[in-house]
Amino acid sequence: MSTDLHIADGSPATADVDAVVVGLLPAADGEQVPRLARGADEVAEAFGGADELTALLAVAGATGKADEVVKLPTRGSTTAPLLVAVGLGAPDEGGEPHAEQVRRAAGAVARALAGTGSAVSTLGRIDLGAAAEGTLLGAYQFTAYRSNGNGRAPVGTVGLFADAGQEETLRVATAVATAVRTARDLVNTPPNDLYPETFAARARELAQAAGVEVEVLDEEALATGGYGGVLGVGGGSARTPRLVRLRYAGGPDPRAKVALVGKGITFDTGGISIKPAANMDHMTSDMGGAAAVIAATVLAAQLELPVAVTATVPMAENMPSATAYRPGDVLRMYGGTTVEVLNTDAEGRLILADAIVRAAEDEPDYLVETSTLTGAQQVALGLRTAGVMGSDDFRDRVAAHARATGEDGWAMPLPEHLRGELDSRIADIANVTGSRWGGMLVAGTFLREFVPAGLPWAHIDIAGPSFHSGGPYGYTTKGGTGVPVRTLHALLTDIAKNG
Repeated sequence: MSTDLHIADGSPATADVDAVVVGLLPAADGEQVPRLARGADEVAEAFGGADELTALLAVAGATGKADEVVKLPTRGSTTAPLLVAVGLGAPDEGGEPHAEQVRRAAGAVARALAGTGSAVSTLGRIDLGAAAEGTLLGAYQFTAYRSNGNGRAPVGTVGLFADAGQEETLRVATAVATAVRTARDLVNTPPNDLYPETFAARARELAQAAGVEVEVLDEEALATGGYGGVLGVGGGSARTPRLVRLRYAGGPDPRAKVALVGKGITFDTGGISIKPAANMDHMTSDMGGAAAVIAATVLAAQLELPVAVTATVPMAENMPSATAYRPGDVLRMYGGTTVEVLNTDAEGRLILADAIVRAAEDEPDYLVETSTLTGAQQVALGLRTAGVMGSDDFRDRVAAHARATGEDGWAMPLPEHLRGELDSRIADIANVTGSRWGGMLVAGTFLREFVPAGLPWAHIDIAGPSFHSGGPYGYTTKGGTGVPVRTLHALLTDIAKNG
């Protein structure tokens, strides 16, 4: 069961639903009670005025802080029997909450309304797109493997009050959120069911439904083509690797050509350089970059963005076995570069190198790669902020979109001196250095070797942000997050408009 969104009409005070939602801001300086956010006037009047309602909410413990949800019985003041007030946190200097505050509040409410049949919300009057995204993402549940469901079903229908003429805003926001949910579904699918062959099949199904061209290379085609990185990493598994190519033409007159590349390691044991057992189950998310790239490409087609998008997605399972690649092996990558493998747990960059070279053969105007690439990203930036590397101007453009969408990304450098640390004694380059320092930047430096000179490119390391193992917050539920689908959508939309 999924949540249905629509633009509500009439008054929230007289809507025939189970719950009515209003937004709250923290108390103004010198005041003791929270303030109602914009759009809740009719509800306030039904309770005898804003002062009466906010005083009642304050007695119930409401403060207006971010993600706080307070429920009150309306006792006939509104048609809905339940009032739900959600905190937005302190607004910007202009006095209005920004989009991410609305998105998080809508997500918190959607989670709190699980088991409710219907609701209306005034958050759409602040920012309809953000309210729609937050509602659908907060209501997300992954129940495919629960024999008795997941307890309470997600809220059934939500009507969002909004200014007139915003039907297109709702359509786009719904499509974006649905794409994020698709990426979450892929990440949350366990690796015994999602492995290269079945992942490729899922990608084909999603693409064909959107009219996107699909090409799948199996292990024989990869060998014929010389994809040494994908074959080397995938050689230790009985589940053979794949490389998936999705092509969306961008309509009759696309503004630009964009190559997307995503890491699709369906499970990562570390190979011969095996990982510790603790939290290895999280490696079911090591294909989060691939999931995001597939979802974003399909989304571009669904929204008919005037930008040509080609996704190149290498898929492999990194396992230890008698046929696994070893530390000390030399792999010949697609395009001919040789790589000395010093650590088989630095496998993502090997399959990505093949994919980047292949993607660049299409002569795109921009190239974006995203991957759960390094634990060093988490050490440097934590679990919610992606590291963005690449050519300076384009890197900054991508990072700005990550922050604007609420997915968060921070521009990181690629110091030239790191390249020397990747020198190999026998091959063109090694896959790791002998140092523990700057691992995220080293990985980006390695990938840069495979990007043609002059091509604007960005690498988004989502090792932390792609998977949330803690309790839910805002619109972020436990498990796959779908990061960076919204960043990629925002970037493609920007390129479609501005080149």
